[in-house]
Amino acid sequence: MSQPPIDYPLGEQPLHEYLRAHARHQPDKAAIVWYGRALSYAELDRMSDAFAQTLHRAGVGPGDRVALFLQNCPQYLVAHFGIQKLGAIVSPCSPMFKAHEFAYQVGDLGAKALVVADHLLPIVMSVRDRVAVPHVYAVRYADLLPSEPQVEVPPELLARTPLPEGVVDFGEATAETHPQPPRPALGMDDVALMTYTSGTTGMPKGAMLSYRNALYKTAVGAQMFGIRAEDTMLAVAPVYHIAGMICGVTLLAYTGATIVLLNRMDPLAVLQSIERFRVTWWYAMAPMLEATMKAPGAAGFDLSSLKTTMATSFGIKLTQELAERWSAFANDCLVYEAGYGLSETHTNDVLMPRDAVRWGTNGVPGPGVELRILGDAGEPVPVGESGQIVVRSQGVFHGYWNRPEATAEVLRDGWVHTGDIGRLDAQGYLSFIGRVKEMIKVSGYSVFPEEVESILILHPDVAQVAVIGVPDADKGEVVKAFVVPSAGAGSFDRDALLAWARENMSHYKVPRQLELLEALPATGTGKLLRRLLRG
Repeated sequence: MSQPPIDYPLGEQPLHEYLRAHARHQPDKAAIVWYGRALSYAELDRMSDAFAQTLHRAGVGPGDRVALFLQNCPQYLVAHFGIQKLGAIVSPCSPMFKAHEFAYQVGDLGAKALVVADHLLPIVMSVRDRVAVPHVYAVRYADLLPSEPQVEVPPELLARTPLPEGVVDFGEATAETHPQPPRPALGMDDVALMTYTSGTTGMPKGAMLSYRNALYKTAVGAQMFGIRAEDTMLAVAPVYHIAGMICGVTLLAYTGATIVLLNRMDPLAVLQSIERFRVTWWYAMAPMLEATMKAPGAAGFDLSSLKTTMATSFGIKLTQELAERWSAFANDCLVYEAGYGLSETHTNDVLMPRDAVRWGTNGVPGPGVELRILGDAGEPVPVGESGQIVVRSQGVFHGYWNRPEATAEVLRDGWVHTGDIGRLDAQGYLSFIGRVKEMIKVSGYSVFPEEVESILILHPDVAQVAVIGVPDADKGEVVKAFVVPSAGAGSFDRDALLAWARENMSHYKVPRQLELLEALPATGTGKLLRRLLRG
C-alpha cells in the first residue's frame, strides 16, 4: 500500500524555522498548555532564542553536544529548540538514570552543557569528579505552572531544590526579552540530535540524527496521523524517547497545533486534560488506556472532543478488544496500533493507515520508506515468511557517535539492519515478531544487558554476572541476572544485592529474578554464550 509523497508546507528547513514561522503568523496561539498555563508560540520562540543566546555567550556552538536530563515540561521544548537554533546537538538522558548511567552517557558524549531538573542535581553533582560538564542549567518545573492549575499537579513538581554554586537557573537563562542569538548557516544533513540506543548489541551508543531526519519523519507522522493546526494533542509519553519526542515536541513545530503537556502519566490528569482543554488526539501506551478507564470517576468525564487515540503495545498488547472498549469509553473515538520504528531511523518507519486498520499488524511503510524482509543469508524472503527487517529512507541516521565498527555492522548501503524479525503480507502490512538483538523491553523501556551487567559487577560480592530478559505477563519482559559470587563471599545475600541495585540503577533495570551459578557459559576465548542461559 503506497502513500502520497511528502509535501513540506514551508519547504525543507530545520523544524525550529517552522517554529519561527508559526510565531510570526500566530504569535498568540497556545503552543503548550502546562496544567492550565498556556505558553504561546511567540513565547516559545522567544525563550528558545534566549537560551540559544545564553549558550552562545557560554561558548557553545555548532556541533557541541548539550544533554537534557529532565522529565516532560515546557522547559524541555525551550531547550530542545534553543540548542538546535544554535547548531548544537540535543542529547536526551533518561530522567530515571542513576549516577552510573548518567555518567556513562554524558561522558561518552563529551557534553559541553547540561539542562537538568533541579531534583536531579544530586546525581549530577555526585559524578562531577568523573564527568564535569562546563555549563549546567537547572530547571524548576514549578516556574511555569499556573497560580491556579486546572489539572491535578503532581506534588513533586512544586518542590524547589537549592542550586549549588556554578549552576545557572534556567529561568534566568531564558529571561532575555529581546534576544538576538546568532543564526549559523545550517545544513539539513548536519547532526541535530543524538539519542542513545543499543543498536543491535552492546552498551548504549549515540545515534546521530540530522535536521533532515527530524523534519522528514515528523512530516511522515503528521501526514499519516492526520494532524492539523486545529488539533489539540495530549503529550504524556516521555519526550526523551524518540516516539514521545515526535508526538510531544516536533509535531508541534511542524503543524502549528497545540499540545497539552503532562509531566508524567496520571489517569486523573489525562481525563481532566481531555475534558477541560478539548483534546482531539492522544498518543498513548496500551497500559495507559486500561489505567485511565479504571480511574475513580472516569465515566463522569466528557471525552467527546477526542477523535483519535493512537497507541503502542508496550507492556500489554493493544488488542482489538481493548481498542473497542477504549473507543466505547471515549465517545467512539478512532483507536489503533501506532506502528513500528527505531531510534536509528527517527522512528515512524511503519504506521497504521487510519482508514485501513488491520489488527495483528503494525501498519505499512510510511511515505518514502523502503522496507524489506531478509533471510539468514541476506536474501529477500517470499511474502508471508519471516526474516530480519531492514529499512531505508531519508530518516536513516548518520551512524553511531565514535563507533565506526558498530555503524558498519548496522548501516550497509543506506539500509539499517534492525536486528528485528518480522514479515510482510500481500498488502504490505508489517507484523513485528520479535528481536534478534538481546535488548530487553520492560514496560516499553529499553534495557541493555551489558549496561546492567556493568553496574552489578561493581558490587563486591559479584565475581561474574550475565543478564537476560524473561517473559512477564504485566511488563512484557523483566530482567533476570545470573551471578557467580566472589570467592569468600560466604553466604550470598540476594536481598542485599537487589537493594543495592535499586539504589544504583533505574527501577525498570533492576533484576526481578536472580540465579546463582558456579560459572557462566562461555566460548574457549571467554566470550559469554548468553543464549545458553535461556534454557
